[in-house]
Amino acid sequence: MYTAADLRKGLKITIDNEPYIITHFDFAKPGKGQALYRTKMKNMITGSTLDRTYRSGETFEPASLEDRVMQYLYKEDDHYCFMDNTTFEQIHISEDAMGDAKNYLIDNLQVDVLLFREKAIGVDVPNFVNLRVVQTDPWVKGDTSGSDSKPATVETGYVLRVPPFIEEGELITIDTRTGEYSTRVKG
Repeated sequence: MYTAADLRKGLKITIDNEPYIITHFDFAKPGKGQALYRTKMKNMITGSTLDRTYRSGETFEPASLEDRVMQYLYKEDDHYCFMDNTTFEQIHISEDAMGDAKNYLIDNLQVDVLLFREKAIGVDVPNFVNLRVVQTDPWVKGDTSGSDSKPATVETGYVLRVPPFIEEGELITIDTRTGEYSTRVKG
């Protein structure tokens, strides 16, 4: 159990049987009376925020979160199927819980799945993924209209801006933290 003195930014606790992460924390000690701990928390399932003030001595249950390495298998309707690499158990995660990670999923990609009480609530993809460009406008030599990038669609359907020299069929590296083009894959 955590006490109010343990509260800090990034701490994951359970409130009303749901996991929350503390996004902002402020400590105040008035002249008389107990110390106050003001927090802003984000629900890790719904994404809603919560402002709460606690007094010293209050206790909190740690969020029982577990990270598991899993392999992406396929998409079925609005759910994504993953397989646990150790037990070979398959789980389905809704498109809403996927967030931006769905833009970078290719078959057999190893990802970290965040579980709360054996229920998947989020997916972390690697910081960089290699995806093939399936559609982009050709670059015309001498086109100096001032634009230093053009839109490109990758094999997952994600659209991003790339340099003008990138052509269809090329493999590019994308930074999944920002969703931006990083580099062209050599080879």
